[in-house]
Amino acid sequence: MSFPDLQSFIRLLDERGELLRVSTPVSRELEITEIADRLVKKGGPAALFENVQGSPFPLIIGMLGTPERVALSLGLPDLDALAVRVRDLIDLSSAKGVGGMLSQLPKLRDAMNLPPRRVKKAVSQEVVWTGDQVDLHKLPVLKCWPLDGGPFVTLPLVITKDPETGERNMGMYRMQVMGPKETGMHWQRHKTGARHLERARAQGKRLEVAVALGGDPALIYAATAPLPPIPGLDEFALAGFLRGQRYPLVKGITVDLDVPANAEFILEGYIDPQEEWKTEGPFGDHTGFYTLPELYPRFHVTAITMRRNPVYPATIVGRPPMEDAYLIEASERLFLPAAQLILPELSDYHMPPAGVAHNLVFASIKKRFPGEAYKTANGLFGLGQMMFAKVIVVLDDGVPVNNFGEVWREVARRAVPGRDTLTTRGPMDALDHSSRGWSYGGKLIIDATSKTPEELGTAAASRQGQNDQQGGGEVLFVPHAAADLPAFEGVLAQRQTDEGYWYVALNKTRPGQAQELAAQFAAHPAAAGVRHLLICDEQTDVQNEQDVWWTILNNIDPERDVAVTGTLLAWDGARKLPEEGFVRPWPPKINMDKSVMDKVEARWHVYGLPEKWR
Repeated sequence: MSFPDLQSFIRLLDERGELLRVSTPVSRELEITEIADRLVKKGGPAALFENVQGSPFPLIIGMLGTPERVALSLGLPDLDALAVRVRDLIDLSSAKGVGGMLSQLPKLRDAMNLPPRRVKKAVSQEVVWTGDQVDLHKLPVLKCWPLDGGPFVTLPLVITKDPETGERNMGMYRMQVMGPKETGMHWQRHKTGARHLERARAQGKRLEVAVALGGDPALIYAATAPLPPIPGLDEFALAGFLRGQRYPLVKGITVDLDVPANAEFILEGYIDPQEEWKTEGPFGDHTGFYTLPELYPRFHVTAITMRRNPVYPATIVGRPPMEDAYLIEASERLFLPAAQLILPELSDYHMPPAGVAHNLVFASIKKRFPGEAYKTANGLFGLGQMMFAKVIVVLDDGVPVNNFGEVWREVARRAVPGRDTLTTRGPMDALDHSSRGWSYGGKLIIDATSKTPEELGTAAASRQGQNDQQGGGEVLFVPHAAADLPAFEGVLAQRQTDEGYWYVALNKTRPGQAQELAAQFAAHPAAAGVRHLLICDEQTDVQNEQDVWWTILNNIDPERDVAVTGTLLAWDGARKLPEEGFVRPWPPKINMDKSVMDKVEARWHVYGLPEKWR
């Protein structure tokens, strides 16, 4: 089942009881965020705000806030069906070696290459604003978090064309509203839009840009998907594949770009590469931390077109889990068969919400030879946007990669700190605040697979020992929590788990304090039943496993901050100081103002929302 537009999907959500309508006036500054955050954290319905203060347009948020709704939006019974659909296109069994793999890629491209169809009239152009009519402030653009630099468009489908090749691109980049006709354009250095702008600069031209808000759910998802660089495969082709029909496009009013004919709004305009960039941010980002102010290009709006009765689509990002986690899960399923073409030993993989996509990857493999875990991890680092991964954990086939607790239990049992851990370096996400350099830093591979004699370095590590079915004498670690934990300087709270982990919240006041603390913990008898020491900042709830790992993964550069200390693998997730050589500003975690939380709490019954989602 495909949807012709966003509003048809909204109607289906309403019919299925997956939509809450709020007719009470609600502020677009923080109030909607607090409501939406509560709903998505509890797996609640989407919300349609019919009366947004200061705007004539309703706002929909949380449409894709559960895996089930993402699957529904793509016309699938569940997200695993995405992998099945792609696997049906290609014969993995015949893809042996590099030649076999390459022979399959054209099939994938051709299957997804349902070229868009041009239409002459479009609902997305029923109303046209140009000149003095253009006013972005009339749209219900959200200020999401207290320290945000202003209101941000959070679900934009940004369309550009390569000035050299004419190839089209659509991506999702946040846009801070800076005036009635101007926004920032958050194009990081690795993004295709940034490359198009540089090519326009080289030609001395402005770069035309169109931004769609809405369209059907398949198009919204396609804008987030990390497509491989295959000629002829773009986001509109992917959306056509997902919806099973060619995507309708119409020529823009003031730009020579094709735009979605079924969108709710279209913003048309340009970026002048000769113009000085403007400070954008801060922004409460998908990492759960604020991205601090930086210079970015300025998007000038020349026209706004829309339906007669449009609905403004929005999302929020912040501390996980958030709506973006389920879009990421859809991409996992979609691209698993393609990854298996290149890495045939790969059984499955998962990027859990605590890792905010790029910080943590779990991968299971059908292991055949020593060192294959490292081979797989390095192969994953080479796959498109997987290059931004910070920590990759490799497990045996059969370990459920989507079971967060089970994975870490397996890591404690099978991965010996030092012997089965390896650091390397590579590109990092530009939003990573803890890496050794901007968009460049350390990475960690953890081999939690069953070990061969060669990997253990035992006497059986010879050609004669290849058929040893007992793993060459591998001894599994048996973790246990200590009854009494030591009190050390700066430790605000701590907890040991039965799985072999020691969580610590540290009030760091001086350079080197975390490393000194790690040595003290490692030398204490309470370390006997533990393999991993996780030192977090003072705001971390050590009773909450997800909060601990989310903090750790955001706050480490593995090469600098993960080290074998005694028998422990110590993870230093405390704030880094200038005195330690870290010169970049350290961003704050995202927290909502208490006054806003209290307001929403008091008004919950006024909104008419069910108590169970409160």
